Amino acid sequence: MRDLLEEQHPDLADLPVEVLANGWDNLVCRLGEDLLVRLPRRAAAARLLAHEQRWLPELARCLPLPVPAPLRVGRPAAGYPWSWSVVPFFPGVTAARSEPDDPWSAAATLGGFLDALHAPAPSAAPVNPVRGIPLAGRTEGVLAGLAHVGSDDRAAALRMWETAAAAPVGDGPAVWLHGDLHPANILVDRGRISAVIDFGDITAGDPATDLSVAWMLFTAQQRAEFRRAYGRADDATWERARGWALALSLVFLSHSADNPLMHGVGERAFRAVLEQVE
Repeated sequence: MRDLLEEQHPDLADLPVEVLANGWDNLVCRLGEDLLVRLPRRAAAARLLAHEQRWLPELARCLPLPVPAPLRVGRPAAGYPWSWSVVPFFPGVTAARSEPDDPWSAAATLGGFLDALHAPAPSAAPVNPVRGIPLAGRTEGVLAGLAHVGSDDRAAALRMWETAAAAPVGDGPAVWLHGDLHPANILVDRGRISAVIDFGDITAGDPATDLSVAWMLFTAQQRAEFRRAYGRADDATWERARGWALALSLVFLSHSADNPLMHGVGERAFRAVLEQVE
């Protein structure tokens, strides 16, 4: 990484470097006090990072919370095959690890953020084959996930899923979506939601996909505050959002055996979506 900085951004090359994460998709290093460097580790991750580089600088200007819009862009060089980014460092921890001190205020903050983000997207927006799509397109995965829960919960969840999947599809334009909005991609600093991160799955589609985060973080009463702050979720959209929360909870429960943090997010969301099932 130091070679890339020296060649392309020499004014940053002497800053101290600390590896923060070396994950499946990206190597993430802190650079000095205020910056991060994100270097994709595989081609699929490089495509996601390219979406962030293209669209986040435009969207960031319209959003009420900080997002990691790239400050510098790096190109392939020195044997490294993909583009890479220098982004702001945001203090805090994820909401999956430390919930906001005031969940009512957090619900209003997050609802307002999504209201600003969910503007009509251009035809050139990225297409995601599994996010933002009509809810019925997730049926196969939901049925597979339900095979791994208890029989009593399975029956209730299936009833809920059938209701959500049958909800009318919105007839408005496809809107910008975060695409992977869950508590591990929301930062909390000093007890308040402070930033939203990891926009690699940014796409256009049904806003219900993002609204599902309300079941991952908030109680029923707090979700009402979230919905009020969002301001434009009709009953059909809200029902689809609950369906997305179920679908994503089952993904977390089924694929997080080695990640207790995300398994906990899945368990909380699964219980929340079943609260009002008769």
